[in-house]
Amino acid sequence: MDILRRLAQALDRPGFPWKRLIISFQIAQYVFEGFLSLRQYKILQQTRPPKTLEGEVNQETFDKSQAYGRAKAQFGSISGVYNQVQNLVTIYYDLLPRLWGLTGVWLVRYLPKGLTGEITHTLIFLFAYNLITTVINLPVAYYSTFILEEKFGFNKSTVKLWITDLLKGQALGIALGTPLLSAFLAIVQKTGNSFFFYLFLFGITVQLFGITIYPIAILPLFNKLSPLKEGDLKTGVEALAKRLDFPLKQLFVIDGSKRSAHSNAYFYGLPWKKHIVIYDTLIDKSETEEVVAVLSHELGHWSLSHTTKLFGIAQFHMFFIFALFSVFINNRSLYHSFGFHDEFPIIIGFILFFEALAPTDMVIKLLMNVLSRKFEFEADEFAVKLGYSTELAKSLIKLQIQNLSTMDADWMYASYHFSHPILPERLGALGWSSKDKTADPQAIHGQKPSVITGREL
Repeated sequence: MDILRRLAQALDRPGFPWKRLIISFQIAQYVFEGFLSLRQYKILQQTRPPKTLEGEVNQETFDKSQAYGRAKAQFGSISGVYNQVQNLVTIYYDLLPRLWGLTGVWLVRYLPKGLTGEITHTLIFLFAYNLITTVINLPVAYYSTFILEEKFGFNKSTVKLWITDLLKGQALGIALGTPLLSAFLAIVQKTGNSFFFYLFLFGITVQLFGITIYPIAILPLFNKLSPLKEGDLKTGVEALAKRLDFPLKQLFVIDGSKRSAHSNAYFYGLPWKKHIVIYDTLIDKSETEEVVAVLSHELGHWSLSHTTKLFGIAQFHMFFIFALFSVFINNRSLYHSFGFHDEFPIIIGFILFFEALAPTDMVIKLLMNVLSRKFEFEADEFAVKLGYSTELAKSLIKLQIQNLSTMDADWMYASYHFSHPILPERLGALGWSSKDKTADPQAIHGQKPSVITGREL
């Protein structure tokens, strides 16, 4: 506690140019990530697939994959400029204190005096801020779904479904965000300088609650979960779970195809009761043994305690964030630099704190990607030891082709951005070699593309 107090005193220096420093951070990060994107774009201009994939991918598929990668890179560049301009305008022109002041006027004018405290003000401020940013970013989101993804055959959503999902998401954010944010602010207000410890306990509680409630109350709002039908796949997955002593409670199929051709397979639940969810698109486009191989990789993460380790790291990081926030929460020089001279709202301090923390986030992102890639290799090795080497390799190749995923990557770009090894690296680690193409190119044209996303394969 004494160390945090001394650090807080050292950083609260009147006249310190926090705004200029944070803007410099943002520009430096944008330039650095742009440099990495340029390196990757050169890879996307290559005309021949990596040697590891020459026997698996025909020229037409590789050309389409490269075209898709370049299209995403170009879109990312434009949307990146768009977002960067938004951030700089918001900071440079003091839009945060202006919006805070405006919502304060609304608060006094339209609500009774008993509801004019900081918590209510913060809720109205964040609602207005979220509404503004959502509207501003609608063109980008629309283009991504209905132009870019549509062009390459990935989008399965309709405008009506897209809007419905957007409205559901906003309503859900308000329904869950209001009590959680209110509790967050109340804890900071009432627990003094040790608030970060209580926030940490609150954060763990929220995560455990979320793990329990998400599949029951939230997921059904967007997708339908159905029990996996009896058959070879169910038998194979249950046998795998039994072999590994995985506490499988239920097997579900999710209707992911109603929105996208992308695929996923994941598990969730408490330590003593787990559920496995398989996307219908993955089942439709893979052989039974390939789906089981995918799940052998996923359960490898569980068996090797990867999920537990990542959860533990996340808790440490959360504690670190909250403890460091206690250093900045009363930093008047930070507030003053961003136009807050009379009021010092907790949520504004939290937002500005995260802006100041951006450089360390870049380092943490890099280190976590290094660890994640290590875990992916270990999960692949786990699947190999179970006897799924060939099936896993075939599944990786097939999904790569169906998805038109980038088949090679610049090492620097991959180190910073990728949480998973690229396909040639994984096939090399699997010891894969084949003289025949895994997927018939003609069959690919008749299939909808798929990819493992989220806690990816």
